[in-house]
Amino acid sequence: MLALTIAAGDALCQSAPPPTSLGVQQATPDQPAAAPSEAAAPPTNPPAHQENPGLINEIGKMFDKLPAWRSPGATIDDLDARARDAAKDATATLSRLVTPSMVTGRLACPVSANGAPDCKAATDKLCQTKGFKEGKSLATDSAETCSVKVLIPGRTRKPDDCRTDTYVTRAFCQ
Repeated sequence: MLALTIAAGDALCQSAPPPTSLGVQQATPDQPAAAPSEAAAPPTNPPAHQENPGLINEIGKMFDKLPAWRSPGATIDDLDARARDAAKDATATLSRLVTPSMVTGRLACPVSANGAPDCKAATDKLCQTKGFKEGKSLATDSAETCSVKVLIPGRTRKPDDCRTDTYVTRAFCQ
């Protein structure tokens, strides 16, 4: 609406040539007075294409500057192609993701320097045996392992005859 108002304002500010009386055209500041014989005679060379500075011409210029309209079918085809490309990209991204999986097995946790079991190393090794890179332990099991000396009748049990081993039995692998 603003563009139309500006174009209309420009068109209204323009002045028409003054009316002639009795075949004599009055002089304006832009052009000198013409003789009566020249005013009545048609021009011998019509000007090439003079631009009409009126309101309609200004509106036509405004419409010429607008972007070209596309048909609804072409717009829908373009949106459909974009949606297909986005779906392909999403599928490719999802296929690159490694699907985590829960695995079961039984692997002993090695004893660390402080005497506690290191089940992270056992969990990773369990996952690697199933074709994954690493994992987190979900379930562990403990068992007491004793030397054969404990079975001798009448022998007293000593503190270092048995040890507790920890095993990873279930892991969540990636």
